[in-house]
This record gives sequence, structure tokens and C-alpha cells, in this order.
Amino acid sequence: MENDKLLVTSSPHIRSKKTVNTEMRDVIIALMPSLFASVYFFGLRALILTAVSVLSCVVFEFISTKIMKRKSTIGDLSAIVTGILLAFNIPVTLPIWQLVLGAFFAIVVCKQLFGGLGQNIVNPALGARAFLLASWPASMSNFVVPKAGAFDIEASATTSSTFLSGGEASTFDLFIGNVGGSMGEVSALAILIGAAYLLIRGVINIRIPAAYIITAGVLLVIFKGSFDQLLPQLFAGGLMLGAFFMATDYVTTPVTPKGEIIFGVGCGILTAIIRHFGGYPEGVSYSILLMNLCVPLIEKVTRPKVFGVAEKGKKA
Repeated sequence: MENDKLLVTSSPHIRSKKTVNTEMRDVIIALMPSLFASVYFFGLRALILTAVSVLSCVVFEFISTKIMKRKSTIGDLSAIVTGILLAFNIPVTLPIWQLVLGAFFAIVVCKQLFGGLGQNIVNPALGARAFLLASWPASMSNFVVPKAGAFDIEASATTSSTFLSGGEASTFDLFIGNVGGSMGEVSALAILIGAAYLLIRGVINIRIPAAYIITAGVLLVIFKGSFDQLLPQLFAGGLMLGAFFMATDYVTTPVTPKGEIIFGVGCGILTAIIRHFGGYPEGVSYSILLMNLCVPLIEKVTRPKVFGVAEKGKKA
């Protein structure tokens, strides 16, 4: 007991080996199955667009931090993740110059103008997707049918978008990715492989994705009046990609367990409503963006009770 010492250190007292760099590295690894699938189905152009998107995001991150006299954040890999996710949310036919403008919007407008990583209020990749869709709807809706290593603009097979609009598609094709759509969203199988990696590594938890998928599934069954289209509806479009990779973004989603569930349920409700009642067949990106804006309110309502604070008007 004579040698025992009371060590007094500053907070935090609970430490973790996790850093932004390691978390982003794991997300990049988890996105690789979807990247491989997009290259397999859409050919080399999918890889080129992904590389352009990543490079553009990194360059805009570097330039913007220099102009704003902030510490460079390229090393945390967040710009690379944004670049990959942005590429996954566009069709393989999108002109490169439009993609570069999308990267600018994601990094500069959605991220750096709000203070950089940790202070943005919406997911940068989804914000850029909404910007591109509003600016060039024809280019962003020009989905082509994959042909294992190339793409066929003249093909008449169903794309994910046309299926959501009432077309026909097999559950197997939607699950594997043999349908047209945005590059990273077509293969539910590849997305689920990456999601499993993130869950095993503890990068994300299951609360938001489960609440999102279950809510959307239940409502779509009710709206459609049948279970027949449940799995195709879940596999089509960007629902799986959004649920596991964008609705789980640390910065733009709640940190409380109850808040995460509310967030996921809200995304599911909005997605189902937009898909069934709206004029736009998808709905995932807008549902997540709208729920991003609700996060401060959700956290205010769900934050834990604080003990040890004096009541108003009374001394502690």
C-alpha cells in the first residue's frame, strides 16, 4: 500500500483504439465487394468513375482546407469514403464533368462550409446525389442494363428503377445485381457482404439498418397488399446501400440507442411513402437527407436524463 499512488489524469478516462482513420479504413474495405460487383456488371468505366470521384473529393478536400486555413484532413480517409459512396449513387453513363461537380458539392458545400468532418448536417454523398439529380435529371436517370463486364444501352431488360415504377424483375437478378441502376446499389449480395464485415468489426450496429429495413418492408407490404414483392422491393434501388452505409453515418445520425431506432423508422416510413405515393420511384436518398435534418430534435428528445443538476431556481 505504501507504493500505491493516486493518478489524476484529464478526461477522457475511457479510451478506445478506434480512430477516424481506422473506422474509415474499415468502411472502405466493406465497400470493396460492391465495387467489384459494379466493375463486373458495368465494366471498366465503373472503376474509372469511382477513381475520378475519389480523386476529385480528395483534391477538393485538400484545396478547401488550405483556403479555409484548417488542418488537412486527407489522412483520415473520410474524403475517400465520400468519393466511393458518391460514385455508387450515380449511373455508369454519367458524364465525368458532372461527377466532378458532384464531388465539389459533396466536399465543399455539404462538408467544409459547415466546418468539416463532424459538423456537416447531411451526408455529403447523398447531398451531392440530390444536387446532381436536381441539376441533370436525365443524366442521373440514364440507367443501363449490365452485361457482365460491359453495358448495353440498347438492352430492354428491366432496370432497378423501372421495376420500382411497376416493371418486372426476378428476385434473384435484383439480389445478385443483374439489373440496371446506380453503380453501387445494384447488388444486394455485395452490399450485405460488406455490411456483415462492418457489423463484425463493430463499426456499425444493427439498430438503424434493422429499423429502416423492417419499417420499409412492413409498410410496402401494406401499401402493395401482398408479400410477393417484399424481397424485390428491399433488394431494388438503394435501400440496402442506404440502410447499411449512409443511414449509419456517425456525424449525421443520432448517437442514442432510442434515437437510432427512431431515425431508422423515420427513414423507412419516408422511403415507403415516396416509393408508393410519390412520383419518384426510389426515395432512399431523400428519406435519409430529411431524417438527417431531424437529428438534433431526435437527440434532444432521446438524450439520457442528467443527474446531479440543480432544479431551476434552487441552489445545488
